Amino acid sequence: MNPEQLEDAKKKAAYAAVEHVKNGFTVGLGSGTTAAYAIKALGEKINRENMKVLAVPTSYQAFSLAVQSGIPLTTLEEYPTLDVTIDGADQIDPNLNLIKGMGAALAREKIVASTSKQNIIIADSTKKVITIGQNNHPVPIEILTFAIAPVQRRIDAIGGRPILREGKNKLGPVITDNGNAIIDAFFGTISNPAELEKKLKQIPGIVETGLFINLSDTAYVGTAHTVERIEKKRK
Repeated sequence: MNPEQLEDAKKKAAYAAVEHVKNGFTVGLGSGTTAAYAIKALGEKINRENMKVLAVPTSYQAFSLAVQSGIPLTTLEEYPTLDVTIDGADQIDPNLNLIKGMGAALAREKIVASTSKQNIIIADSTKKVITIGQNNHPVPIEILTFAIAPVQRRIDAIGGRPILREGKNKLGPVITDNGNAIIDAFFGTISNPAELEKKLKQIPGIVETGLFINLSDTAYVGTAHTVERIEKKRK
């Protein structure tokens, strides 16, 4: 797809996902370029249908765009269980295993996803893979800044190649909305993502990983001409 078709594919997936939002719903709002289309589409739907919807954003980017789109916001303290979350993905396999976190919002995204009755993923077809991790795609990992060096050593010991993500137009590492750093860990193709997730979560200093396993119910994947729907019941 050319750049124009790519953006159109994202939009089509986003508009399909927003149809799941009903009057009175609480909604988790993901972060990133594709999720941004869903936030804008939700704002249009709320205005067009005069709906009452409350949303929990997963990043400052999502918060700011939701405000601009006229979406009323709430918190997990007020609504610890959400009706639906709409979010993007960096890679998605046929079992709806995901890699997320290239936008550095993975910890909040996973928290929000874990509270949602239904999780809907939107993506363009370039994000579909047979096995996550292929094409040398890293697993983003949010870590405490205090633990950068030991976490890097532990990731290396389990077969990963950790690289601290550096900021653009600034000196030093990328800092998340939570005040943490991001390591991009390269493992190659990941045949057992659940096992890798377990190994990573046992490393002191790791806050959260970009492996989203058994957290998604439906994916809408936009192509140049249509939107593919993929469904899988969570265990």
